[in-house]
Amino acid sequence: MMAIINVNLPEQSYEIAIASGNLDNLGEQMSSLQLRKKVLLVSNPTIFKHYGERAIASLKAANFEVVSCTLPPGERYKNLNSIQKLYDAALENRLERSSTMVALGGGVVGDMTGFAAATWLRGINVVQVPTTLLAMVDSAIGGKTGVNHPQGKNLIGAFHQPRLVLIDPEVLKTLPMREFRAGMAEVIKYGVIWDAELFAQMEASKNLNQHRYVKPELIDSILTRSCQAKADVVSKDEKEAGLRAILNYGHTIGHAVESLTGYRLVNHGEAVGIGMVAAGQIAAELGMWQKEDTQRQDALIAKAGLPTKLPAGVDIEAIIEALQSDKKVKDGKVRFVLPTQIGVVTVTDEVPSDIIRQVLRGMQG
Repeated sequence: MMAIINVNLPEQSYEIAIASGNLDNLGEQMSSLQLRKKVLLVSNPTIFKHYGERAIASLKAANFEVVSCTLPPGERYKNLNSIQKLYDAALENRLERSSTMVALGGGVVGDMTGFAAATWLRGINVVQVPTTLLAMVDSAIGGKTGVNHPQGKNLIGAFHQPRLVLIDPEVLKTLPMREFRAGMAEVIKYGVIWDAELFAQMEASKNLNQHRYVKPELIDSILTRSCQAKADVVSKDEKEAGLRAILNYGHTIGHAVESLTGYRLVNHGEAVGIGMVAAGQIAAELGMWQKEDTQRQDALIAKAGLPTKLPAGVDIEAIIEALQSDKKVKDGKVRFVLPTQIGVVTVTDEVPSDIIRQVLRGMQG
């Protein structure tokens, strides 16, 4: 497959290039952007072992000077200590304002590399080369970068758009099953908030919880339609002044569950799955969408092998409290993205706490 999707922005538009074997084209595509030659490649040890040498070989073949830095894997390392390691590597290798950081990895690597690039010398180039489904369809696109604070997810961050997002579907073959499922949560999100046809395509698939059971043409559709949805929303609202908030569907309660479990028990996609179930049920309780749509959504989440219940031991009152430190709180009111039909959502801050409690109690395992 080969697809180019444009993210059209006032200041810095860029392409999402999707093609099988695209990793070997990294150097050539970066050269076409006339990027200067000094590059810091950022990855984690597992991804680097699989794909680091190929990425470096492609960059060197295009005459880039490449140094690399690996960060420990996992959401719990997405913090300022890891960013310090990137700053040290940037200083040691004399990265300049014309230099580029390349993020080769999943959402954690992409978010941290993007934040380091946004803040080193007040902003240098970043290229995103996502290697997980979740990063391909979501976190690598749109310029949201950041790290976690012990009290909440992504509370420290900056908007910093990439110069290029390069996607190679072939790398999904080495993705662990749990990580593939995590990415499916974001794909289901796009189906609910934006693309009813994508939702229907996934409903028609017999299996969604392992890469090898999903037909290649559905993988192609998942990548192109999800990336197009993200590009459409970001192009209309780069800095989340309005429409872009819909991309947080399932994330409000999801982020609270992640932080309350110390970023160890559930991964981001699993938390978003739980959050979407909660949001769907809240919408149904408020009479905003049909119970049957809730059931369709929850069935799709379960088909993708994602949890639909809260993790054992998570305190409901702690979730309610954690919602207050969410980035999307405005004037002390928690904003929820809630569906009105498959493919359409709305944003509201008029959700009574007792409805949230009632729904969460029903989701206790």
